[in-house]
Amino acid sequence: MKTKEIFRCSACGGQSPRWQGQCPSCGEWNTLAAVEVAKKTGRAAGRSASAPLLLEEVDAIDLTARGTGFAALDAVLGKGLVPGGAVLLGGEPGIGKSTLLLQLAGRQAALGRKAVYLSGEESLPQLKARAERLGLLGPGLLALSSTRTEDALAVLADPEPPDLLIVDSVQTLASPQADGIPGSVSQVRAVSGELVEAVKKTGATLVLVGHVTKDGQIAGPKLLEHMVDTVLYLEGDRQLAARLLRVLKNRFGPSDELVVFTMREQGLEIVDDPSTFFLSARDASLSGTAVALAVDGQRPFAVELQALASKTYLAIPRRVALGFDTNRLNLLLAVVERRLRLNLAQSDIYAKTGAGLALRDPGMDLALVAAVLSSFYDRPLPEAAVFWGEVDLNGQVRPAPGHEVRLRQAQRLGYEPVHPGVCKTLVDVQRKLFGRGE
Repeated sequence: MKTKEIFRCSACGGQSPRWQGQCPSCGEWNTLAAVEVAKKTGRAAGRSASAPLLLEEVDAIDLTARGTGFAALDAVLGKGLVPGGAVLLGGEPGIGKSTLLLQLAGRQAALGRKAVYLSGEESLPQLKARAERLGLLGPGLLALSSTRTEDALAVLADPEPPDLLIVDSVQTLASPQADGIPGSVSQVRAVSGELVEAVKKTGATLVLVGHVTKDGQIAGPKLLEHMVDTVLYLEGDRQLAARLLRVLKNRFGPSDELVVFTMREQGLEIVDDPSTFFLSARDASLSGTAVALAVDGQRPFAVELQALASKTYLAIPRRVALGFDTNRLNLLLAVVERRLRLNLAQSDIYAKTGAGLALRDPGMDLALVAAVLSSFYDRPLPEAAVFWGEVDLNGQVRPAPGHEVRLRQAQRLGYEPVHPGVCKTLVDVQRKLFGRGE
């Protein structure tokens, strides 16, 4: 077979017909390396092996989802594991991805289905020890330790393919169809492409584990997220027990759902009612704390926001935010200082969410402002008060998305909402809570 020489970027996988100091695709320097590839013949570039068909004439296949054994997880995935579907699970190291998927495989085996857990990171004795600790050992749960893509493809090509194949992780496998070391852009693209193409021809469900970068993004080409049907992300603070499983993409169900787990010695347990799960250790008699009714996906739950305003001895006061965007904290403090005529330039402001949560709900603005004011005046907020609302640059409190859902949940939990219907401006909030303001 005739070959030719091209230059491939080790950072993004882009190609160039000649060597350059800078990659034309991603702009990185000194990343192009020479590789030999087979020349395409005229026959390969000729007529396609398949022709388009009328959709109404295509034979239908059974895409009935199989239950995972976890009702909350079924709701997130869209009734369960779809035959021929591919799922990508991302998350930071040590957050519980392998534990969750081993529990999923064990539950499938307990339901009488065939599950294969392929690990490129752990040996079989290590997998057995972890499965024994979680109480998952039993018939139907198969394991394989390998870093070869051919072994995963052989599992799918078996005359009796598994119902579930878990690959932990896609960055540890290597394919002979691509150059580079395992985890490189070209290898991740080749491995995922081969596995997704193979699983579409079977009735199995493929679950790929993806490593993340230091920025929290799933490592590898963005193409990886486009190839799969569902993208899940497991997040949380490794020092705390709470874990959140978010759906970032889903072709078979909702794409804005959320599942709350808690880490136990026996593995991850689903929190059936997370409404007040994050308020278990709250002391309402302290200043600087406020209860926000947040909505993540379609699930409303109460979460504590904490703030501390202390005298600064620095030329530029400190602003620290944990669990939400620091820029949003700076914006809200600027609005409070201007509209309520408070001198916050003499105070360091620290703010965080309870239980190590990372939330992006704009409806938490009002609760954050209330917590800051509570710490600034050193006065606790009413014990039954709950807040939600978006604060604009004019100091107006606007209704947050999902207002009716939040209101019903607040009433069910016995809270007295402080919402836009009562406090339409920050001046109203200050007057109602602290008896101050114009």
